[in-house]
Amino acid sequence: MRGVWTTAAVREAEEPVLAATAPGALMRRAAHGVARHASRVLAQHVGGVSGRRVVLLVGAGDNGGDALWAGAFLRRRGVGVTAVLLAPDRAHAEGLAALRRAGGRIGSIVDVDRADLVIDGIVGLSARGPLRPDAAAVVDRVQAPVVAVDLPSGVDPDTGAVAGPAVTADVTVTFGGYKPVHFLAGDRCGEVRFVDLGLDLGEPLFSVLDPDDVADAWPLPEPRDDKYTQGVVGIAAGSSTYPGAAVLAVGAAVQATSGLTRYAGSAADEVRRRWPEVIATGSVGDAGRVQAWVAGPGMGTGKASRDALAHILGAGVPVCVDADGITLLGAHPELWDARDPDVPVLLTPHDREFARVAESHGISLGADRVSAASALARALRVHVLLKGHATVIAAPDGQVLVNSAQSPWLATAGSGDVLSGILGALLASGMDPLLAGGCAAFVHVRAGELAALGAPAPASAIVRALPDAIRSVLA
Repeated sequence: MRGVWTTAAVREAEEPVLAATAPGALMRRAAHGVARHASRVLAQHVGGVSGRRVVLLVGAGDNGGDALWAGAFLRRRGVGVTAVLLAPDRAHAEGLAALRRAGGRIGSIVDVDRADLVIDGIVGLSARGPLRPDAAAVVDRVQAPVVAVDLPSGVDPDTGAVAGPAVTADVTVTFGGYKPVHFLAGDRCGEVRFVDLGLDLGEPLFSVLDPDDVADAWPLPEPRDDKYTQGVVGIAAGSSTYPGAAVLAVGAAVQATSGLTRYAGSAADEVRRRWPEVIATGSVGDAGRVQAWVAGPGMGTGKASRDALAHILGAGVPVCVDADGITLLGAHPELWDARDPDVPVLLTPHDREFARVAESHGISLGADRVSAASALARALRVHVLLKGHATVIAAPDGQVLVNSAQSPWLATAGSGDVLSGILGALLASGMDPLLAGGCAAFVHVRAGELAALGAPAPASAIVRALPDAIRSVLA
């Protein structure tokens, strides 16, 4: 599991290390890491290192200094290096001198056109807001692969927000500790590479699960397990208008290896036809005993659905509330009265659904999605899984996980229904809701990638890909 820290926390942790090392030593170590990864990108994209052309986009301050020192190291490997100084009077003096000693040159904007690789050292962690017009004009000319120093310039380091012109990197090389931008704006950062500076960092802002974490947590049957001990999940979803939501959510729970899946709702016939292993009934009162519930996808917002949700919240087992269930909670907050506050509830809103339950608590979903999800989790004493390109899972005690997708393939109708079914299976197994959210989001993304294979795919294909996604994680 990787920790992620705010820029302020990383800077604070750097201070004692800087004080204990020779001046410039930390910068040279970081820059050497940039040069090493830049060499790898050159080898991958243009077939070699020596004789290639690298252009440094150099702003003021230490970020520009990192780029200049990286250029000096690349010169030693026979790379032609040109620096485009965006703030010549404030360029890092030692880095500029090192580049010149190594045989690098100072160029102009036209050099960008001939680059085999560009290193983005325009702004660092202290910058906020989009690129200024002169820097944006240079970035617009870039056609070569980009290696960003610490973060893509123009992207907010603590929220990942992009408010205007910004760099999109193929690789981002970061130092000391991962920052929020690396996972909240993963589409801008590309592949993130880490250079350890030996910092002593405290509690992270949030954490990110690695494949091994998901594999270790995923529930697998033991020799003495049966369908009941593996976890029984109930799914209250779908309607005559939206039977597909029931089929998708139920299918995801089945494919995610729920021990037994029960369905309750008006789409029972459609569910039986598609998933004969499911026990399907017409109402939650007839569903039988379960270890967790999923409520909401496509179930509607009428009185019958409201009564079903109240029954489920009062059942004394963990509940994943999605889609129409969230809308009902926003419109009828008295539904919370049915809930035992000691029993976990996991809400899975997209942005608009988030607003329906959060605005009455004075919580707005702005650029800082981690803070917003955490605030709602505390206010409602629930777990919140805020969907998006970077999915944020927040616990009421302040713990947060983030799962970042590297492609947009999950942005398709019914994809959220699939996620809720996976979540239901994991909650029924007894998994902690925060970990269940992180694992479900991870496998959901993997299944989306396998289903798409480079092209858009429907949610039903994501359900079919779930066993392969789980196998790939466990392998």
